[in-house]
Amino acid sequence: MDQRLQNTHVKLLAFDLLSLAQTPSFSTYDPITFTRKNTTISRTEILGVVTSRELKPNKFLKFTIDAGTGCVTCVLWLNQLTSPYFSRRNPANVKLIADMAAHFASEIEIGLVARVRGRIAGYRGAVQVTVSDVVVERDPNVEAFHWLDCIRLARDCYNVVAGGAV
Repeated sequence: MDQRLQNTHVKLLAFDLLSLAQTPSFSTYDPITFTRKNTTISRTEILGVVTSRELKPNKFLKFTIDAGTGCVTCVLWLNQLTSPYFSRRNPANVKLIADMAAHFASEIEIGLVARVRGRIAGYRGAVQVTVSDVVVERDPNVEAFHWLDCIRLARDCYNVVAGGAV
C-alpha cells in the first residue's frame, strides 16, 4: 500500500472522494482506512456550494457541500471545551481551537462556495469529512479552477505510484 499521500490534504472531486475504497482496520484509533488506486488517503480538500446546514450548538455543525460531481457531508465539531478528548491539552490551546471552530461555523451559510479541508471519515458506511478548516470563496471562477486542479493532480500525481504509472 502506497503511503506517500497519507497526511496530505489531497484535492479530490466529490465523485473520487465518495468512491474511495474503505477497509476496516484492527485499530480503535483509526478504524477505517481509505484508499484510491492502492494509495492510502486520510485527508482531503474539497470545494463546492453549501446546500444544507444543521447546527447542534456546542456539539457540531453538519453541512453538505455540492462539489459538482456529488454531495459530501462535512462535520465541524464544536465541543472542544466539553470533550474528554481535549481534557489533557493546554486549556489556552483548546480555547483557541474552540474559537476557530466557532468562527468557521459562523461563516458557513447555504448558497456560499466553501473550500473545506479535513480528515476523511466513515459514518454509518458513508464517507464524510471531519472539518479542520473552512474558507469561504468569493471568486466565481474558483470552482472551475479547483476541478481543473483536481484533474491535473489525479493525472500527474495521484495516479502515479512509486516506480511507474498506474
